[in-house]
Amino acid sequence: MAFAILDTGVYIDHWEHSRHGRVLVAVRRRFVVRQSAVVLSELRRGARTKSALRLVDALRDLSTVIWEPTAEDWWRAGKLIRAIGDAQDWETTKRREFQNDVLIALTAVRHGATVVTTNTNDFEFLAKSIKVRVEDARE
Repeated sequence: MAFAILDTGVYIDHWEHSRHGRVLVAVRRRFVVRQSAVVLSELRRGARTKSALRLVDALRDLSTVIWEPTAEDWWRAGKLIRAIGDAQDWETTKRREFQNDVLIALTAVRHGATVVTTNTNDFEFLAKSIKVRVEDARE
């Protein structure tokens, strides 16, 4: 059984702009989609309307399995963010933004899952370091 985690941007693009429909159908055919606690938190943090909050709440309520980062994932994330951030000469703000992507990627690797994202640039840095499988959701 193959698993996937949908990144935050995929949900936002789909809900707000009806994007990635064909990709999502293909993902559902090939993978069992699991929710990331990090993605759910990002969605909840960004939900600004009642309808957006309802969508996020419904997604959470329908999630029978939610994968979350372990203490070891957090520890490894610090090292990865430092190494990649130094190599790319990133400022502190970019490193902070990158943290959630690292946590999502580490969670995916631990479960043998693929990350489906619209943010392939950041995940490609990670794919070189931790061998996370990444698929681009952009059509």
